[in-house]
Amino acid sequence: MLYYVLICICLVLTGLAGLQMFYMMYLDRLDRERKNRIQLLERRCRRLTHRLEMAERQLEEQEALLSTVYVTEEEDDGAWADVIEDP
Repeated sequence: MLYYVLICICLVLTGLAGLQMFYMMYLDRLDRERKNRIQLLERRCRRLTHRLEMAERQLEEQEALLSTVYVTEEEDDGAWADVIEDP
């Protein structure tokens, strides 16, 4: 009878070791997927940061061009006030 109990305990412990092994493999797979996701997000972040810098640079160039080409609204109001008061 003792042999049957010992065999059952050995089988239970073997099953437990197998369960732990599969759980460790699952955790390892989750870790690899998380690392891949982080790398993907880092690449996307670098690409978006680059696009943002390019857009900001383009906006600065457009603002500089607009400031040289067009008269600002404040200067425009002053000019109209002079024109209206002259006659």
